Order: sequence, then C-alpha cells, then structure tokens
Amino acid sequence: MNQPPFTSHQLLSRRRFVTGVAAGASLVASGLMTRADANNNLSGNTFNLTIGNQQVNFTGKNRIATTVNGSLPGPTLRWKEGQHVNMNVTNQLGVDSSIHWHGIILPEDMDGVPGLSFAGIRPGETFNYNFKLNQSGTYWYHSHSGFQEQTGVLGAIVIEPEGGEPFPTDRDYVIILSDWSDEKPERVYSNLKKQSDLYNWNERTLVDTWRDIRSKGVSATAADRHMWNMMRMSDRDISDVNGTTYTFLMNGQTPADRWKGLFKRGEKVRLRFINAAAMTFFDVRIPGLKLKVVSADGQAIEPVTVDDFRIGVAETYDVIVEPESDAAYSIFAQDIDRSGYALGMLTPDLSLNADVPTMDPRPILSHADMGMSMAHAGGGHSGMNHGNMASPKMNHANMTDPHMNHANMTDPHMNHRSPAPAGMGSTAPIIHKSSEKGPQTDMRAEMPQTQLNNPGIGLVDNGRRVLTYADLRNLYPTPDPRDPTREIQLHLTGNMQRYMWSMDGMAFVDAEPLKFNYGERLRITLVNDTMMNHPVHLHGMWSDLETGDPKRIPRKHTVIVQPGRKISYLVTADARGNWAYHCHLMYHMMGMFRVVEVS
Repeated sequence: MNQPPFTSHQLLSRRRFVTGVAAGASLVASGLMTRADANNNLSGNTFNLTIGNQQVNFTGKNRIATTVNGSLPGPTLRWKEGQHVNMNVTNQLGVDSSIHWHGIILPEDMDGVPGLSFAGIRPGETFNYNFKLNQSGTYWYHSHSGFQEQTGVLGAIVIEPEGGEPFPTDRDYVIILSDWSDEKPERVYSNLKKQSDLYNWNERTLVDTWRDIRSKGVSATAADRHMWNMMRMSDRDISDVNGTTYTFLMNGQTPADRWKGLFKRGEKVRLRFINAAAMTFFDVRIPGLKLKVVSADGQAIEPVTVDDFRIGVAETYDVIVEPESDAAYSIFAQDIDRSGYALGMLTPDLSLNADVPTMDPRPILSHADMGMSMAHAGGGHSGMNHGNMASPKMNHANMTDPHMNHANMTDPHMNHRSPAPAGMGSTAPIIHKSSEKGPQTDMRAEMPQTQLNNPGIGLVDNGRRVLTYADLRNLYPTPDPRDPTREIQLHLTGNMQRYMWSMDGMAFVDAEPLKFNYGERLRITLVNDTMMNHPVHLHGMWSDLETGDPKRIPRKHTVIVQPGRKISYLVTADARGNWAYHCHLMYHMMGMFRVVEVS
C-alpha cells in the first residue's frame, strides 16, 4: 500500500523553477511526447499500456522519469459510459508497479492497490484490468506503488456520458497539473524527515519583525511570536514541498514552454482540470475570462461562475470559458504558497502569447485561519489563551453536549447519538481519542468549524469571486436520499517537527481497519488537527459532501479538509471488499492511511 523505501538536495534558483528555463519538457534522445493532445489520446475498448523509464529534461538537467507509453503525462484514455474496458498494463521497470483508476467505481480486485486489492504487477509481467463503466466525467489514473506517481506514472481519463454532455461545447481540452522535482522522491522524503521545513524559504526574517513592530507595536508582535514559538510552529508553513525543488507542469509543459490550446472567438471551450500533483494545491484563474464550473470530480453540478478556484491534489473540475476576443489568454495555476506556477495559453493563433499574471502575495497563517485551540499532546501550555485561537464567529453550542455520556461509547470512532438528517452535516461533539496523546501528534483542533464557504488560506477577500464547496450542488437528484444511521469521526493528525502523519494519532501500521456494513448509509466526519490542507480519498465508493441541500448533494471522490476545520460527507457502503482510504499527499500517505472493510 504505497509504502516506499525510506531510504545535498540541489535547490533550483527562483528564476529556474518559475520559468522552467532550458530544455523544458523535451526528451533528449527518447522522443517523449509531453502534450496530452489529440495525438496522445487512446480510445476504444482494449488498451495496451506500458510502464517504463524515460529520460526527461525539465530544468536543463537530464533525469529519469517513470512513464506510461513513453509519455509524461501518459496518454488520455477516452472511454464511453456503459462500455466494458480492458487494459493490458505491462511493467518494464525493475520493481513492482500498478495503476489505480482514481474515482472510478469498480470491483475491488480491479482497484490497483498493491497488497490490498491485488499483488501488484511484477517486473516484466502484464496485468489485465477489465471492468464496466457505470459513470461519466473527468477522472485520472496513477501508480499506487512507491513514489512512481511523483516520477510520472499518471494520466487523464475522460468518459463520455451515454446521453451526451449536459453542457455541450465546441472544443474540449484536458489540463493536467503536476509537480516535478529533479531530486529523487526518496531523498525529498528523507529530507523532510530530517528537517520538515527544509523546503520552506518563506520563514520570517528580521525585516518581517520590524514591519510587524511598526504596524502592530512591540507588545503585540512579541506576544504573537511567543505563541508560535511555544507551539513550535510557523505561520508560514503552507506547503511541505514547493517551488524550491518543484517545477510545475501543465500537460507536461514547463511555464517557459507553455502548453497552448486553440480556439475561435465565440466558441465554448471545456477545460478539464486534473490535479495530478504529488504535493501541490493550485489556485487557477484565466484573467479576462469568467470560469463556468460545470463538474466536480467527474460529476455534473449546477453551473457556478467564478474568477478563481482552488484545486486540491487528486481533485478534478470541468470549466467552460467563452473567449469574446481574438486575444490570447493565460491559464494560470499558482501553487498555494506562491512559490511558483504552472502556465498555459488559450489562443486563436499559436504565435500569440498572453501576459503572465502576477502571483498573489504569500499567505500567512493566523490562528483564526486554522480555527484552532492548539494543545500539545503532553497536555497543552499553561497560560495559553485558547479563546484567541478560534474564530469569534464559532457556534460553540455545536461542539459539546452536556447530556452525552462519553463513557458509554464503546467504539471510539462512532457517534451513538442519532445522526443529523442527510445534508445537515455533523452536530456531534468533537471527541479526541486517547491515541491522539502521543508522539504522533503535536496539536489538536478543539473547536473546529465547517466553513464550507471559506475558499481557503490566501484566497479570502482577494477581490475575485472564488469557488467554495458551499457552491456545489449536484445537477441531478441525490441518488441515495436516506438519512445516515451512524457516524464515524476521524481525526487527521500529525507531528510536523518529526514529520509524522496519522489518523486519530495512529499510523497506518498500528491501526485497525474501519468496518462498514454492506448497504448502510453512514456519515464520516473528518476533523483536521493539523496546519496543513489534506485531500482525503476514499476508494470504491462516493463521498457525498454535505453542503446543506439534501436533495442535490454533490458527489466527490476526494474531499479537502482545511487546517483546523471539520467536514462531513455521507457514504453508501455498496461495494464489498477492502478499500484504501487515505490522504492523497504523497509524503503523508504512509501514515495517514486506513483500510475500509465493507462486509
């Protein structure tokens, strides 16, 4: 289950990781195709995919990538709803490999998770994946073996709906966002274990201190610094890995090379955004164009028009744009901590280029951003003013229940009160298990809020209309309108100093499986006890996100939980077997992972 060997790094200059100078996405001698364009689409019923090594050059230095059919990203697979597909996947690597079909509802033994759903694909062997497609939309595939996803085994899936697209367009492009490092991922992970903030070049400086003193005064600045220091945390800790080692790619192209998609004025253009990065959240906008979001994680939603949207690791969004001039437009995807960006162009003429937008200011965390009252596992800090650490808008009434007897709870995950009706979200108290008080955790969210209408750190009040989860409403009625019969509360936990990640304070190797009863409707409430955003992916079943309207619940395969927040979704346990359930950040997954047993 994606447990790579845990075995200086060479940092790129700012100019290089932003502009992607030099050879940028060209292969030196292997003829690697890098565009997910019409020449790299595969369609039909039977597909032959080969996983192998390829030489690449994104930064001026030759490196070895793992690729599918000799391309990074791999070929776009074009399927049709209702058809039965066969994929013959051959492994030409010297180690085991696999492919997981992310977001596709399929039998357990076709899911592609080594050690859980199958044994993996041995070197030199071919595995046949075959299953019927009972859905449509935009999805993707990637390796679930070691760090192969980080080094290039990824690609897009587009499934045409049986009755045609509910929002037809004149043109249709896939936009795969990814992050590439010249460092071997084993070294990146080893570096993080040794020094978790090694890639963070945005820590506070003496200049920042003097600026804060001028704006807030000596006492307020000293108190703020003291609080962060006591917690051994940084308000600049936005991404574990960023543009100091990553080059951000759009359809395999660096910002210097600029992927380009053609259009004619007045056309409707669908852009299928897929975040196939290992560790990077992207904030996407196209200056000069409104973005009509029509699909989330492959599922059609009621259209929402925005200027900007955040796409978490493993999420997909379809947007429609309608260029009204013959000018070129930048497709601009800045990473969450503003250390770099991926860049492409929509243009009526390949010779035209648009201006590159300016990145937004680097975000700085506040206690309100995290919604946290943070206490260390050892019992907290005396003298800490917990009231200052949570948002004053919080409804504390939802956080505790004086009538509830916690001693009667035999299952530490389960809320034995009658769950709230479907669509309402969890009203259960936040319960921290005894397992959270140990070396795996260094903080806890005592009073987390849901805040579905919060776009996330760095996007609040930025002068643009930004998509939020609160905007999502399924285009079609909720398939399973039943109320949940029970609730499971899971805490996403971590120790940043030791770079240890877990659920409920327990790493995967120490945790028991979560047990679902076949056919039941249950609620999962995730509580993020850390300072990081976590994209949580449940294999094999939909995660029906509770946004307030039980009749139009949006269906997702990956749910983002913001720092210090909680979020609830409903699951229909309609797939027997053992399923992976994990954070999709590559270097978090080894600990923040569970097995779900449906029987």
